[in-house]
Amino acid sequence: MLKKYFEPGALFSFPAYRALLLSGILTVIAMSAFPIALAVTVLDAGGSATTLGLILAVRVLSGVLLAPVGGVWADRLPRKTILIAADGFRAIMGSVVVFIDPKSISMWILGGIVVLMGVSDAFGGPAAGAIIPSILPDHLLPAGNVVRGIALKGSTIAGPGIAGIIVVSLGTHATYVATSIFFLVGAVLLVRINEGPKVASENPQTTFVEEMREGLQVVWYYKWIAAMILMASVQLMMVVGVENVLLPVITKRDFGTASVFATSAALFSAGGAISALICIKSKVKNPGLVSVVVWGLFVLAPLVLAFPSSKSVIFIAYFIAGFSVGPWEAFWATQVQREVPAAYQGRVFAIDYMGSLGLMPLGMALAGPLVNVFGEGELLIGVAAFHLFICAVVLLVPGVKQMKSSRPAYTPKSVISS
Repeated sequence: MLKKYFEPGALFSFPAYRALLLSGILTVIAMSAFPIALAVTVLDAGGSATTLGLILAVRVLSGVLLAPVGGVWADRLPRKTILIAADGFRAIMGSVVVFIDPKSISMWILGGIVVLMGVSDAFGGPAAGAIIPSILPDHLLPAGNVVRGIALKGSTIAGPGIAGIIVVSLGTHATYVATSIFFLVGAVLLVRINEGPKVASENPQTTFVEEMREGLQVVWYYKWIAAMILMASVQLMMVVGVENVLLPVITKRDFGTASVFATSAALFSAGGAISALICIKSKVKNPGLVSVVVWGLFVLAPLVLAFPSSKSVIFIAYFIAGFSVGPWEAFWATQVQREVPAAYQGRVFAIDYMGSLGLMPLGMALAGPLVNVFGEGELLIGVAAFHLFICAVVLLVPGVKQMKSSRPAYTPKSVISS
């Protein structure tokens, strides 16, 4: 049954894609395992929950703030080189902790290591999104992006479990060693990738700051890309951030077990995977319209939490809500890769990374105070309505429904002429 996927011209017949996929799986497992070992180290060293939260938050913050820098380098250098350097750097940072006594380690040192991990995320993320068109033919981009997205989500789930087993059986030092090995093997797998000749910049005399600014110009040139990144930023902050905080709180309080939270999250991921697979098998004329409309299904998550009547209802709602992310897995990255010239894709994916993660921690931080002001049920109903409103508004932007611009491909002269 699987043989057809390895036949000449099929997705897995491309060695570079197989290497990128396996490298990504190992890297994400290690990235998801590292915070588990870090949490144990912080608490063993006498750190508080607040300290742990701050240390974990600075990784996201450093990655978000430096994403534009990483995007520029992903467009300047071979993307393979950026990915190898990012994984190698992560391996070094993970190894450093092994040589420090966990009971006397400084929280500042741990914070510094985590910040540097975030820096590697800022470089690796944009490069990973931009390299795929150079190793797969255009007609395989949807399948390649979806398979990679599903595999990486599965790795995100597997990573903490693997870390927990190693921590319990062998200790935190062994967990850091394991994550470093995973990062290192991930880097080695990328060495033999041939991404073809580097696309030269049409304006090679620009400065670094000008190139960062040009990334914003490219996103703004493609109005549908700018609108959808803005939509995601606002919704991830005000809707998903609130839901992420209240799901474990409400389910633990009302049902007395954390298993409802874990099961709901797993069912959400399963729904997303099924939806993505359906989308790549379907011929869709307006991928943006499908993506936004189906994304509206996410309202089921906050609404079912506003009225948590039973476990079964929550499970069904989260499984259906998971379908909301499938079209994004199938269409978003592929359409960006097709629309944006290769020389600018690193910067566009960097801005997308910023938009996806930049404001969500703020929404999570505001969830508690907002509950105190508006009430739990009222807040959840409000964010559900807000979610649908933003979905409706973004469909008014030209090009969003098709995920395609009517304008010619971006060039530096485009800014002058527009």
